Amino acid sequence: MRKMNLIIDIGNTATKLAVFQLDKIEAVQTIATKEMVFEVEKLLEKFSEIRQGLLSTVRTMDNSEVETLQKLLPIKILEASFKLPFKNRYDTPLTLGVDRLALMAAAVKQHPNSHVLVIDAGSCITYDFMDADQNYLGGAISTGIGMRYKSLEVFTSNLPLLQKTIPNQHIGSSTEASIHSGVINGVLQEIEGAIKVYQNKYPDLTVILTGGDAEFLCKQFKISIFANSNFL
Repeated sequence: MRKMNLIIDIGNTATKLAVFQLDKIEAVQTIATKEMVFEVEKLLEKFSEIRQGLLSTVRTMDNSEVETLQKLLPIKILEASFKLPFKNRYDTPLTLGVDRLALMAAAVKQHPNSHVLVIDAGSCITYDFMDADQNYLGGAISTGIGMRYKSLEVFTSNLPLLQKTIPNQHIGSSTEASIHSGVINGVLQEIEGAIKVYQNKYPDLTVILTGGDAEFLCKQFKISIFANSNFL
């Protein structure tokens, strides 16, 4: 009988569940975090070969939540003390988000002996760099697209909260068009600028774009980027 693993990725906005057979994804779904236990139970019924799980979370979980999952299957929680396939050169390794640890593990696995910049465009936009000798050097954390739209509505009196939209032109001819231009073009120029800084030092740089907004953004770039929404 095949042995499968269940991967649970709890983010700031939603939770992803993935069933793996070795390195191959058999199933993946994005759910509301409050539905996690129910959806895990459904996956365990569908894939009886699942034998263990690994959980990555960027938020603090209640003991009761962990205990409920542990009753369903043996599950480990990803943390900084795990043995990882790279050297962590971060000055404060214990403060490094486990999502960024997972991204760097994927970078080593899928692009060994390469200079890799992973850009995760989710609630926040994170930049993480791994050199060709498997040294994780750090990166940057910025506000994500949704957070930028929300901040304009929260911290001003008259600006509306809009849904993300690719602007038709750079010069916004209305308030809504100006917001779309400012947010989306600002994100695109930020990412392109960050990539250029890394490329100046590492010309053979491999760039991975992942996260919830990866597909929304990837077609807007004129530079070579590998988009992989399941990298984390």
